[in-house]
Amino acid sequence: MQQNIQTDVEIINRVLLGETQLYNVLVKRHQRFVFTLALKFARNREDAEEIAQDCFVKAYRALGTFKQTAKFTTWLYTITYTTAMTFLRKKRVETQSIDDETSVLQLENHISSFSADDLDKKSNHVYLNQAIEMLLPDDAAIITLFYKGEQSLEEIAQALNMESNTVKVKLHRARHRLKDKLQHLLQEEVNCLI
Repeated sequence: MQQNIQTDVEIINRVLLGETQLYNVLVKRHQRFVFTLALKFARNREDAEEIAQDCFVKAYRALGTFKQTAKFTTWLYTITYTTAMTFLRKKRVETQSIDDETSVLQLENHISSFSADDLDKKSNHVYLNQAIEMLLPDDAAIITLFYKGEQSLEEIAQALNMESNTVKVKLHRARHRLKDKLQHLLQEEVNCLI
């Protein structure tokens, strides 16, 4: 119970003092977001799982280099970003065209099992995730870090090794591209209903 209320920094200090099993608390705390970010780059579950696992191994090995002047999440997301970019370079994955139908994330297979109310509640989330999946990896990372990771512009800049003003401009442009993708998805949905 006490582990749940400890801060990331407190856990890191204890891990560095030899309580290595506590690293699992950090993994459980941050695995969902690391996986989500990795998935934005890899665009398939298997590669995203591999990237996420590599991130946590690298983070564990480099834990002693973590400077407690920044948030642990910013440091971890920097590792995630660089690990994903390295992984993609190794696989030599070319970014697919935005118009390519295979880049659109399919709706959940169980959508028919939702009640109408549940579907209404989840539809915005589903469309938003689909639109984010259609973005280029850099745009998806910035949108994900800002909105889902609740990172500040400065934290994103640090994580992506960019200037804050560059992140601000990229975020602004990514928002416009996201809006276009959402409008495209919603128009397709309307056309299917008519």
